[in-house]
Amino acid sequence: MATDNPGGPDSPRPGARRETAQGVPLAPLPDHRNANTAWWQEQWRHHAHITTPLRQRGLTCDIEFALSSFIVRVPLADSSYLIIGPPQETTPNAPFGDPEGWTVTRQHADHHELFEVIYDSAPSAGSGAPERPEVRHGMSATPLVEAIDQHLARLGLLPDTASSARTPLVAAAPEPHGSNAPDLSGDVEDASVYPYGDALRALTDRLNRTESHAEVANLLHQIVDPDKGLLERLADFFEAAADKAKDAEQDEGFDLSDDLADAAAQVRDLGEILHVTEEGMRALTSPPPVPLPSRALPRTPQLPSPDLPPAAPKSLRAPRR
Repeated sequence: MATDNPGGPDSPRPGARRETAQGVPLAPLPDHRNANTAWWQEQWRHHAHITTPLRQRGLTCDIEFALSSFIVRVPLADSSYLIIGPPQETTPNAPFGDPEGWTVTRQHADHHELFEVIYDSAPSAGSGAPERPEVRHGMSATPLVEAIDQHLARLGLLPDTASSARTPLVAAAPEPHGSNAPDLSGDVEDASVYPYGDALRALTDRLNRTESHAEVANLLHQIVDPDKGLLERLADFFEAAADKAKDAEQDEGFDLSDDLADAAAQVRDLGEILHVTEEGMRALTSPPPVPLPSRALPRTPQLPSPDLPPAAPKSLRAPRR
């Protein structure tokens, strides 16, 4: 299999090209600080069945965290870009990293009217809404890459090196079977076994980089949303762990189940307390009104008191009658 393992001993330096087994060069690897982190490398391996055939076509790829899942971002020659990922509003019981389907959109940062859906194999969320033909392909990457290949070829956005590396290379990287969840059987002290914690740290890094309170509110939404936020999912996780402990039917298991159920309740209580923080953060986007200068009434100049004549001496006063 001709895939890269960023950070491994055989990995090329960032930006280098590398020959596949078929002798076709791959587009360069991303060159940024996240490429050296465990969470990014883990997600890069999980998406190799998509990124490898695209890189064989000369398209550079990167992994980013979007609203609720990881996506593949592919910059194009006309400054537009592709976003490849699962639906951002996933079903509640969908396993992490194992999407029901893929969506591919072409977007442009400066021209928002340039938005088109190239491929969408995710089941329709709305009842009665017509589904696209590619829904039957589900999470298969082969028709996804073919759709991208054909669409970019029509637009003239495929690199020249891709002309000899098209259909035969679609399946160069095998698709994962079952869940794409990482193998956690290794050394627990190895940072690579904490991709979920690293993903949250990446979200924190993104928060630290932004200067927009609205963006911070959007990130808070991912944590405190009462239906699909991280805290709600964390409570679900503790509840599921409590059920597993109870299945042991041992006294220790029942005690552990109670502790985990209490943890789930506390996390939900925390979510109820913090759900208002999103709205409060969003309110900070409006600067406080600038106080207008006070318009006091003009002061009337105080005139000096008129000088009164001095009192007449008693000898000159008229006698009383």
